[in-house]
Amino acid sequence: MPTQLEIAMDAMTRIFHYSCKEGDRLKINNGELKMLLQRHLTEFLSCQKDPELVDKIMQDLDANKDYEVDFNEFVVRVAALTVACNDYFVEQLKKK
Repeated sequence: MPTQLEIAMDAMTRIFHYSCKEGDRLKINNGELKMLLQRHLTEFLSCQKDPELVDKIMQDLDANKDYEVDFNEFVVRVAALTVACNDYFVEQLKKK
């Protein structure tokens, strides 16, 4: 039986690779990335007030500015976004 962490790692890997549909099958282009973010960060994006947030996340994910995101860029940036979410969670706990 896989652990929750193993399930999460598997999910991130599968989400990335299922999103690589055009061109290089090991990278996500801007259109694919936008669809991935809108499909898999629905709750997070719905709480945001910035209409350009998806574009900003896309630019941030593309660390080497080649207009594609490879798996390493994806994982590093998703981890950074997770850290930011944790920071927010911790701040909310301190307010209680």
